[in-house]
Amino acid sequence: MKYEIEIRKRAEKDLSSIRKSDAQRIADSIFALEDGLTGDIKRLTNFSPEYRLRIGDWRILFEKSENKVIIYRILHRREAYR
Repeated sequence: MKYEIEIRKRAEKDLSSIRKSDAQRIADSIFALEDGLTGDIKRLTNFSPEYRLRIGDWRILFEKSENKVIIYRILHRREAYR
């Protein structure tokens, strides 16, 4: 299933503050979500946004609807669930 990716401004700001090598790996993983929810994705319980994608020490927090993935934050693992 094809998904449309929407990246919120806060997530763009998060991505711009990450080291370039990590940021490239994260961006590649985000755009891979267009072709389906692949990777280390976990549904979170009692947390909003509903899903996280793990890429090394980084967490991408997002929600999905019928054909859209909305990325809210890109955080280091120590900050992601506070």
